[in-house]
Amino acid sequence: MTAAKRAIDIGCAALGLALLTPLMLVVAIAISCSSPGAPMLRQRRAGRGGREFGMWKFRTMVTGAERLRPLLIGESRDSDWLDLERDPRITRLGSLLRRTSLDELPQLINVLAGHMSLVGPRPLPLEEEARVPAWAVARSGVRPGITGLWQVRGRALLGFTEMLELDCEYVRQATVWVDLKILASTVPAVLAARGAR
Repeated sequence: MTAAKRAIDIGCAALGLALLTPLMLVVAIAISCSSPGAPMLRQRRAGRGGREFGMWKFRTMVTGAERLRPLLIGESRDSDWLDLERDPRITRLGSLLRRTSLDELPQLINVLAGHMSLVGPRPLPLEEEARVPAWAVARSGVRPGITGLWQVRGRALLGFTEMLELDCEYVRQATVWVDLKILASTVPAVLAARGAR
């Protein structure tokens, strides 16, 4: 499973970058023109075995958004992570990029580098990873993914605990066939924008 999964990851990520680079350039230019700041950023995330890595994303928030996080956490609907109905840090273009998941395209670079897989548990920020309970630590036994059960079953409509349960479910049943089914389900989920925020 591991060798086959990695081969699929490398092949699909390389092909995806080759085909999508023109679109990514357009997105980067649009971000640069719409708000000040770099179009791409590296976020500190927890990877396989809890090891920290820098996850690439297109910037969807105002510059310095992380400094505003402590001011907003009290308004979160879930005490384990920042879950807001409307996050004031997200730019107008950023909202579109999130709904369409275009902000995640740079993560193909992370897949090629071996930090991530196409399919896997959601890569959590370090402060959220620290809140993962003992029953869910198995989720860190595999590489985190660009997409996964969380992505296709509701995204932001699901709470922190529900996300962890889906991650553990994925780890228990992970096969190449399961990955292919999740990848196929990701396209309609993104088009429907269900749970995207």
